[in-house]
Amino acid sequence: MIPRYLVDVDINELPQVHIEVMVIGAGIAGLFTAIKASEKYKVLMVTKKSLLDSNTRYAQGGIAAVISDEDSPAYHRQDTLIAGAGLCSPSAVDVLVHEGPEGVKDLIHMGTQFDLENGEFALTKEGAHSQRRILHAHGDATGAEIVRALSEKTKQDPNIEIWDDHFVIDLITEDGECLGALVQKQDGQKVFVKANATILCTGGAGQLYRYTTNPDIATGDGIAIAYRAGALIQDVEFIQFHPTALCYPGAPRFLVSEAVRGEGAILRNIKGERFMEKYHHQLELAPRDIVARAIVNEMEETRSTFVYIDFTHESEETVKHRFPTIYEFCLNYGLDLSSDWIPVAPAAHYMMGGVKTDLYGETEVRRLFACGEVSSTGVHGANRLASNSLSEAIVFGRRILERIHQLKPLEQTDVTAVNNRRTEHAQQPIVEKKLKLQKIMLRYAGLKRTAIGLQKGYDELRRQLSIFDTCLTKREDYEFANLLTCALLTTQAALIREESRGGHYREDFAEKDDLLWRKHTVFSREHGITEGHIDV
Repeated sequence: MIPRYLVDVDINELPQVHIEVMVIGAGIAGLFTAIKASEKYKVLMVTKKSLLDSNTRYAQGGIAAVISDEDSPAYHRQDTLIAGAGLCSPSAVDVLVHEGPEGVKDLIHMGTQFDLENGEFALTKEGAHSQRRILHAHGDATGAEIVRALSEKTKQDPNIEIWDDHFVIDLITEDGECLGALVQKQDGQKVFVKANATILCTGGAGQLYRYTTNPDIATGDGIAIAYRAGALIQDVEFIQFHPTALCYPGAPRFLVSEAVRGEGAILRNIKGERFMEKYHHQLELAPRDIVARAIVNEMEETRSTFVYIDFTHESEETVKHRFPTIYEFCLNYGLDLSSDWIPVAPAAHYMMGGVKTDLYGETEVRRLFACGEVSSTGVHGANRLASNSLSEAIVFGRRILERIHQLKPLEQTDVTAVNNRRTEHAQQPIVEKKLKLQKIMLRYAGLKRTAIGLQKGYDELRRQLSIFDTCLTKREDYEFANLLTCALLTTQAALIREESRGGHYREDFAEKDDLLWRKHTVFSREHGITEGHIDV
């Protein structure tokens, strides 16, 4: 069993810091929520790298919100529910589509500059959206613009203290209530940060897979520490693989945005044949899981490691204007988006599941909240609709503050010592362990899954459990322990769900089964796995 705490310390002997609101992680969720919280509270932001390092920075497509007169919350709701393949919470989706526009106004007020055309927002369309409702910035650098604006505002805010390059090892709880967190500083010193409210904004777990669009920091920390603290973990079998990540020797798996297909790009196999008509009536704009599996099928049939995305019908001027970041990045590797077919392949991109929350971002553990990709609010269901992730972060960030306003101050309590007396140190280098884990996940719990493969992967992962009996001291130790926790939960959930739905595809159960499986998979560290019901 995964232990309650990763390290042995006596909390009562550590230095203590008291704060009203602690935000763990940056990205749009952390930055936005910290700024909103700072209007009334003293806030501490703890990031394991810096404010500028997060998945948000790499978000190209944009943020989905009902802005146009031709659009409506009802249309946005329908598109989200269809993409979510029957597992969305309708009430959570209602919150998103109705409150998203106000959240966008907040972003603008905080300094985000979205692209305009003729004095109005330049809206684009992405896969599985029925209307143009995606706001973007600098063409295809929306995430970077949001992070720029919010981080500048955060740094200037006198009510926000920022601890860069600090690592949250575990949440400290007593009687089902979160009291704060155990934090390791740059020099290895540990400190107990006591907080009236603790908000996890730690992002996803893209580093579970060898090929991912996520940065190195996406190691599932929030999900793992919340699980150890007693929160519920929901629907982690649903991993979204982005269909079109650059696949070229020497280049990282850089995202070639869905918006490129939204603007008319087509997919071709290595024979030059357009193939999406074989798989879905929406062609290249089908839901991501369908496009990703179609690409894998074509790669297998043609014995290739990639397919091509073809945007050569557009002029060089248009391509440079609309997708400057992608254009420049590809050019660094001798590829011209306006005249070359660009080699792409699927890569792990987004985790639909995460820490289960209510409609105000609160978890099963009192005073503990989750926001952004780390959370499972019910918005995304089995497959996230493109550009709904940034919207979700701001909508639920606003709602978390509503709940925090209702909290009574944390009473003074004695914390039970965290002490298991581990002495042994890990033998195998962590970098080797991590690579082995990533290969297991890619092979057995990737885009296509079977019971035999998942069981084999789960059994191989369990052999790594001895890491929890060793004395962990470094950041990479904690990150691996967190990744292993997420990998075990993901493979177990995927093994249990005997159907195919959204981002979870079982070759041995290729059909969706609403009769048996229109329900959530929910893990609790103390009580194991349970089944959650959809609110209809």
